[in-house]
Amino acid sequence: MRFEGDGSGIEDLTWGQWAAWGSMQGSGRSEANGGAIPLPEGTTVEEIANLLGFIMSRHQSLRTRLHYDADGTPRQAVSGAGEIALEVVDAADDEDPAEVAEALRARYEDTNFDHVNEWPVRMAVVRHHGAISHFVAMYPHIAIDGYGFEALVNDLANLDRATGRHLAPVAGTQPLEQARQQRTPAARRQHDASLRRWEKQLRTIAPRRYRDSPDKRAPRWWEASYNSPATYLALAAVAARTKVHTGPILLAAHAVLLARTTGNNPSVLRVLVSNRFRPGFAESVSALAQSALCVIDVADCTFDEAVARAWKSLLTAGLHAYYDPRRLWDLIDRVNEERGVEVDTMCYYNDRRRSIAQAATGPVPTEDQLRAALPLGKLRWGPPTDVPDAGCYLHINSVPDTIDYTLRVDTHCISPAEMEACLRGLESVIVEAAFDPALSTGVRSMPAPV
Repeated sequence: MRFEGDGSGIEDLTWGQWAAWGSMQGSGRSEANGGAIPLPEGTTVEEIANLLGFIMSRHQSLRTRLHYDADGTPRQAVSGAGEIALEVVDAADDEDPAEVAEALRARYEDTNFDHVNEWPVRMAVVRHHGAISHFVAMYPHIAIDGYGFEALVNDLANLDRATGRHLAPVAGTQPLEQARQQRTPAARRQHDASLRRWEKQLRTIAPRRYRDSPDKRAPRWWEASYNSPATYLALAAVAARTKVHTGPILLAAHAVLLARTTGNNPSVLRVLVSNRFRPGFAESVSALAQSALCVIDVADCTFDEAVARAWKSLLTAGLHAYYDPRRLWDLIDRVNEERGVEVDTMCYYNDRRRSIAQAATGPVPTEDQLRAALPLGKLRWGPPTDVPDAGCYLHINSVPDTIDYTLRVDTHCISPAEMEACLRGLESVIVEAAFDPALSTGVRSMPAPV
């Protein structure tokens, strides 16, 4: 498929690209997102080819590969034109095309991108009995983050799928311009303010996040998910009473469970901030997400008070998550050296729900309704791995009409039993809080581990 679009050249990485690049260096993986979905009957290969050409021509991030300077510094290299293949996979007559599509999705995700030579888009269709049945696509995080993927999907409304014609100009600040903007005095002031907050926190938080795990496993990193209709209902009651979004409530509950599990208060979590509220970024198909620290004291207070503290911490973090990650890495090294200990900041919280993050609408559920929903909770264990990750990483998944969340832990920090207790405990805390505004967090002030 031939494509051509506005903007080309070699520029500095954007701060969002640097953040994704740093994460890739730590994990050794491209950290891609995408999926496999069924297509409406009658969809043609030509329509999907038009879609591929459309997104490649409109969005610089999808025409970007990495260029390494002589000293090894990566830069973004945006091409103005090129060619990309749409893979067509024929499923055998006796094969399930959905299974073929899922296997293809897994291969796309598990195979690292060649970021120097490969376009950051993998796209395919599955053909079964001569008709197109499924669509598969994958994009690395250095090209687009979760909100960038949502912006990409929204921009498809500007494509005439039959002809490939563009129905509106592309919106949002593109990566080449982002890099240039990040050299302006206004951006440097934002960067400096963000790093001042980081430095204050790095110098005052306890260096350790976890106690030694009583059950270290091999493979080392474990993952489990929990689906909780009861939490979804309970959030409506807590949100109505506390007058906050459901995000801070979930964050507060996670902070409480971490403090109970690790014996470490305040809870210190890196939250991922979209940065989409900044001018020109809402519709940008690019990588803009960066992390900021939330330090939440959940001791000697009610859960409602913990929610208020989480909301305040989350709001402040959101205003201080736009900075050059290289300077943060330098700052962390300097503070570690001056404190004489490595300060652990590798505990993450990521709310992926975006546009579906509202509480359930309608009347606040009754206590009987909540109790009836509790047995519907389902725990799912994922495959363990030795691919390095954070000590603890909680994802709130984008699943409608329920709360679905995934916890990935280093079993040298948190045991599998503690992991399950955290997953079930998050549900329990929020359900108990739904009808008890005086509910205590159950966390007492304690000396920080050293």
